[in-house]
Amino acid sequence: MTLTTPALLFPAISLLLLAYTNRFLVLAQLIRKLAEEERSLHQDVTARQIQLLRKRISLTKRMQVAGVLSFLLCTLSMFGLFLSFELLGMILFGASLVTLSVSLVYSLWEVMISTNALNVQLQDIEALGGDQKRSGRRSRDTTKEAP
Repeated sequence: MTLTTPALLFPAISLLLLAYTNRFLVLAQLIRKLAEEERSLHQDVTARQIQLLRKRISLTKRMQVAGVLSFLLCTLSMFGLFLSFELLGMILFGASLVTLSVSLVYSLWEVMISTNALNVQLQDIEALGGDQKRSGRRSRDTTKEAP
């Protein structure tokens, strides 16, 4: 294994995760903006969102720790290979790949929870929209009946 093997892996993965994260954040911001506009009086969703946010924070912390550990192990792998300790470099690179995999699993888990949180907000928007449509129909029906 050469010194460039570990070095080639991480820029591509980092850029891919950054692209996925940016795309997801734009969608999340849009949905949250819509939810805020629709929810002037309705606060039932808050407790469910807080619980999901706490879990997401925990997963994000674990994901970041595993990711940083992966980069550290990759750096140590490159250093071991630089010092011609090929076996040590390979072991550290393998450990780096394992911790990167752990980080990706936490990332996937967090995305699943984030999607669930966004669905909670979408359900809230839909419920508010249905309430407003019903109250709008009632007010139109009462105005039609009045002579």
